[in-house]
Amino acid sequence: MTTQALSTNRRQFLTHASQGVGGVALASLLNPRELFAAPQAGALDTLPLPQRAKRVIWMTMAGGPSHLELFDRKSKLAEMSGQPMPASVTQGQQLAQLQGQKLYCLGPQFPFRKYGQSGTELCELLPHLGSVVDNICLVKSMTTDAINHDPAHMFMNTGSQIAGRPSMGSWVTYGLGSEASDLPGFVVLVSTGKGRSPQPIAARQWNSGFLPSRYQGVQLRSKGDPVLYLGTPTGVTHEQQAADVAAINALNRRRDVIEPDPEIATRIAQYEMAFEMQSSVPDLMDLSQESASTIQDYGCEPGDGTFASNCLLARRLAQRGVRFIQLYHRDWDHHSLLREELPLRAKEVDRACAALITDLKQCGMFDDTLIVWSGEFGRTPMSQGNKGPIGRDHHNKSMAMWLAGAGVRGGMTYGATDELGYAAVENVCTVHDLHATMLHLLGIRHDAFSVKFQGLDARLTGVEQAGVLHDILT
Repeated sequence: MTTQALSTNRRQFLTHASQGVGGVALASLLNPRELFAAPQAGALDTLPLPQRAKRVIWMTMAGGPSHLELFDRKSKLAEMSGQPMPASVTQGQQLAQLQGQKLYCLGPQFPFRKYGQSGTELCELLPHLGSVVDNICLVKSMTTDAINHDPAHMFMNTGSQIAGRPSMGSWVTYGLGSEASDLPGFVVLVSTGKGRSPQPIAARQWNSGFLPSRYQGVQLRSKGDPVLYLGTPTGVTHEQQAADVAAINALNRRRDVIEPDPEIATRIAQYEMAFEMQSSVPDLMDLSQESASTIQDYGCEPGDGTFASNCLLARRLAQRGVRFIQLYHRDWDHHSLLREELPLRAKEVDRACAALITDLKQCGMFDDTLIVWSGEFGRTPMSQGNKGPIGRDHHNKSMAMWLAGAGVRGGMTYGATDELGYAAVENVCTVHDLHATMLHLLGIRHDAFSVKFQGLDARLTGVEQAGVLHDILT
């Protein structure tokens, strides 16, 4: 070894080494699977708990579905429908648009029936979900801190009403990485029902916050081009584009040696991912590969952009190793037209949710996929708009949701609200409890999974007391 070689310092060594990495990057881009040896690593090298769930499919009914119409039948509320709400129930309580108004009880607007061997009560608007109800756990005692849409979405997604915190999908992919080599680890799909104006959903709901931006969610559009500018530019060959990406990333790697920055690593990863998605995304979105019976089970048409199509895409994303898949349906804000609109919204999601459960079971993926169905808050047992098309106001004291798969106890109803459905009174659950349970199933201790931010150990489950819902787990 020469004297010059012996005097090479660390910076020079890494700089020269990065030039070789550029060649490896080019080879991997031209044929990435030849070099792909293992799932993309996350921050957690080992999991402190058994991992029951390998992935999450989270279905968000944006706007706040009425638990009192769908999941939580209240005979006492039906008896008192049209009568004044007892002041003792609401006195001193925070309300949204009903604050300071005369409050009247509003009974359930649709009949319920019992489904499955468990005899779980669901609204008759959900017959397909009823057919698989023995696979789900219905939680009737969920609560939240927020009472308006955007902060409620922030709280459900990030554990905080303050914008700028990482979403749960970002936390999960940061901790566990992804098994997908050519797709993002966190994917978002948004659908809109037919009829009314949809509930606004901001991209900050799937932002990575103070985590590196490579962990933020990537929205795939349900209609048209799934990702804008994904195609190769006219006149540029696949090989030319690969060479450009490799050259840019070689420069980024050299810069990273001089001035290490997580965002440089993100830029490198995103260039490579965008290149790989040019071939992986069109294949993903091509539902013609699915059988006619599968399309019929979901109740969708290829490319129609519906919630049903997104449920089928969620299964396809899960098969390709995507860690966290979030589906938004944006039409559940029923301050009015509850009788008219709820049947339409229920029909848009009922069949597809049941099909997703059945499909995952047939694919052998149900037992390691955690499925969550929820809104951002519940609805009041008091009516809004007493004259004309009635509805229900925002409500954070009680809401219902369900979970399935990956260690969740099927055919179970957990928790209860009071006789009017106003407040959760039995096995009261918080959003932090839900997040703790979700991380537990993914093999992560929620109280030990943190990132330093502004001098504090920041966690998805916050600083408040949170507990895993062990009673709903097998």
